[in-house]
Amino acid sequence: MTNALLYLIVMVAVAAVVFLLAALVFGRGEELAPLPPEASPTRLPSDDITAEDVRELKFQQVFRGYKMSEVDWALQRLSAEVERLRARVEELETSDRP
Repeated sequence: MTNALLYLIVMVAVAAVVFLLAALVFGRGEELAPLPPEASPTRLPSDDITAEDVRELKFQQVFRGYKMSEVDWALQRLSAEVERLRARVEELETSDRP
């Protein structure tokens, strides 16, 4: 009985030391403070969206994927840019025709 109690005490002490060492080395695991509830890391320029802007696009992750409101917002902005560019191409093509 005494041996089992001694093993238990040693095991708890070793676990506590390992836990404290891991907590000191790795910290809490948070690199940055969490964003405010309505904030978003998603950024796009106000006009003239480039391919590089789209490649660098980041969305906030939630439980089952990406935050839908951010993805919807980005798709709406990109579709507006595509429509603007297509209208400009059509305008240029019709002005070049005799």
